[in-house]
Amino acid sequence: MEIPLFPLNVVLFPEGELKLRIFEPRYLDMVSNCLKNDRGFGICLLQEDTSKESSIDFFLMGSYAKIIDWDKMEDGLLGILVKGEKRFKVNSYSRNKDKLCIGNVDWLDEDDARIPDSYQNFSDLLKEIVTRYKLPIGEMKNRYEEANWVSERLAELLPFDLSVKQEILEMNSAIHRFDYMEDLLQKIDANKLI
Repeated sequence: MEIPLFPLNVVLFPEGELKLRIFEPRYLDMVSNCLKNDRGFGICLLQEDTSKESSIDFFLMGSYAKIIDWDKMEDGLLGILVKGEKRFKVNSYSRNKDKLCIGNVDWLDEDDARIPDSYQNFSDLLKEIVTRYKLPIGEMKNRYEEANWVSERLAELLPFDLSVKQEILEMNSAIHRFDYMEDLLQKIDANKLI
């Protein structure tokens, strides 16, 4: 499937929300087309150090985002709120004459496993963070047993580098994500987060 791609300095996870300010003409046109046709676009993390030989300046795995709200901001720019829907891998891409990137993508399967008892501490950590900071996802009590959802919300909320968040996004198994985050949390001392 072909979708427009929006390389950004952010990692969006499925079901995560992100506010964006749109000002470049190519992205204003993209947003207009997405709204008219009830379609979304792909968000990919920009690569920091790209060599001059490589034409790819973004990671080839990202999340498909749908616009759920929009408004004209005080500074006159277009503000949109998007929500991640599913992950994808870019097989190939091209650029339009206005430099908008169009990617041919494959959708990636999501793991819908429940959190095993031995990983329940991740659900507990997410609950503590959500309660402490009064985050709106606290109302989604039935989701705290879903391994994928918990791993993605933690990856969004914890102070990991963008490259680490990208690695987590690219993992197909929530259990692998938990194992990876366990090592990182020991290094940053998770008790200081809550």
